[in-house]
Amino acid sequence: MTKNMGSTDKMLRIAVALVIALLYWQNIITGTLALVLIAVSVVFLLTSTASFCPLYKVLRISTCKVKAKK
Repeated sequence: MTKNMGSTDKMLRIAVALVIALLYWQNIITGTLALVLIAVSVVFLLTSTASFCPLYKVLRISTCKVKAKK
């Protein structure tokens, strides 16, 4: 797997996942919406840990800085 996520992208995904977890913990989001958002936050955390997003691969997007060749 080639990394395709930059550090800013990873930090934003982690922040969103933490906000979703906090909203769930405070019972602000409940029911089906809560389950869907928790699943999204788990995916965000997993992709942030791996620095790889399969959807980015399909869409040929990369937020990772490319090092210039000399």
